Amino acid sequence: MATVSIKEQTGYLIELQTIDTQIYNLNKRLFAIPIELENKNREFEVKKSGLKALEEKNKELLLKKKGEELELAAKEGVITKLQSQLFSIKTNKEYTVMLKEIDGAKADKSLIEDQILGILEALDNIAAEVNKEKNSLTEEEKKLNKDKAGLEIERKTIEEEIAVLNHKRSQAAPKIDRRILATYERILKNKDGLALVKVVNNACQGCFMNVTHQTVNEIRMYDKLVTCQACARILYEENE
Repeated sequence: MATVSIKEQTGYLIELQTIDTQIYNLNKRLFAIPIELENKNREFEVKKSGLKALEEKNKELLLKKKGEELELAAKEGVITKLQSQLFSIKTNKEYTVMLKEIDGAKADKSLIEDQILGILEALDNIAAEVNKEKNSLTEEEKKLNKDKAGLEIERKTIEEEIAVLNHKRSQAAPKIDRRILATYERILKNKDGLALVKVVNNACQGCFMNVTHQTVNEIRMYDKLVTCQACARILYEENE
């Protein structure tokens, strides 16, 4: 360590940390892109499921309508049969009973017709909702595809920027003493891409904890690398 200039090495470390900070931030965004894309796809699928639910409800109502129509046809058959039997009845009592049966069947028929009307109204409402949802989904799909294209362009741009920065890093890293570089990279890996930080107003800019006057004096002496007692990052002071 004594054979190298700590002051000079600190300058090289500052250059390297500037590059590594950019690489770290770009990689962080690069990692977030597929997650963002997955979230957008999931949101779109949720919206599609709303349309599917409406379409399923529409199928259920159509089946119910068909069932009611079959029941209505059966009830009309009963009424027709009872009415035809009126002509063969011989007593007033039987005639009265038959009329009551016919009236009861007609009341049932009226109820079924009301139910069918209710179903038809519900079907009209669902048809309007389905149409509205389809139009909305068409717009959402256009937006999703646009977002996907934008994210793909961003991903490629970031990868190109990282490639350029990695080239710069490959030129900057060899300037640093092997042992110092190993220490720096170990801290870099463990501290979210931030191994070297300034001391400003006696505070570490990595963890924002105060550092002692002795620590500040050690930094200024440039005899060795000085690390923060709280976060273990390498400390430096910006030259005025």
